[in-house]
Amino acid sequence: MNEIEQSPRAAWEAHARDGKLAYQWSPDAGRAVWQPRLLCPFGGRAPLEWRVSAGRGVIHSITLTHPVKGAPYTVALIDMDEGFRMMSRVEGADGAPSEIGRRVVLRFEAGEGEAPPVPVFDMEPGR
Repeated sequence: MNEIEQSPRAAWEAHARDGKLAYQWSPDAGRAVWQPRLLCPFGGRAPLEWRVSAGRGVIHSITLTHPVKGAPYTVALIDMDEGFRMMSRVEGADGAPSEIGRRVVLRFEAGEGEAPPVPVFDMEPGR
């Protein structure tokens, strides 16, 4: 049995604090795994490998959320170039259907207090 030296969450946060978007790769399934976890969701095996994303992807879906307090913000599903889909905000977007399929680029914003940095996306320039 494999020993786990660090929880998947702690490993992901350590990468985020270095400004890197980490994801896992399943050698058995031959595909990316998102969100970080202990076992492969496709076959139940461990260990999963850690890899670092280039931070580029395409908007799969997007909407504009209107919270009770605060300004509206977008919530999007991003298909990352490495083959996984994640949820995040897209700054500068308005949540219109015409934004689906647009290329986005990752950056991190500082988390609140001791929280790790938060991944957010911007529209890729020139596209």
